Amino acid sequence: MAVEPCIRQALVADKSAVLSILQEYYDAASVVVRDATPAIDEYLSGPGGFWLAQIGNAPVGCIAIRPLENIGAHVCEVKRLYVAPDHRSQGLADLLYAALEAFARSRGFRSIYLDTTDGMQAAIRFYERHGFEYCERYNDNPQATLFMRKSLA
Repeated sequence: MAVEPCIRQALVADKSAVLSILQEYYDAASVVVRDATPAIDEYLSGPGGFWLAQIGNAPVGCIAIRPLENIGAHVCEVKRLYVAPDHRSQGLADLLYAALEAFARSRGFRSIYLDTTDGMQAAIRFYERHGFEYCERYNDNPQATLFMRKSLA
């Protein structure tokens, strides 16, 4: 019998699972600018958030959110959406994103931003399907080539 995936917000106690899935994401996406320990701690203890997709105790996906005070009040950013290759096409990315957006709305965020690269075509289609539109560059991420925004208002 197959074990159903679980989507849950990660806590400080989940730091080793978070670090594990982030390393997998960094390697898969060839991420150059990686989260420092303080950023990961903010995902886990606020004001941001981090969600894990798990099968049993094994993390198989993740997504994070952080406020973007440099842009304005009530603005946040999607970070680190990832689902392990063996678990794609099961709707986990949709479930992870739904948890993140519900959190953003509950915290009063009015806009969600993200950055990605031209090579991430599946991610671009995913975000377009979820209502994101292209916008101007909003950060100095050296790997980012595309910038998107979604209004929650």
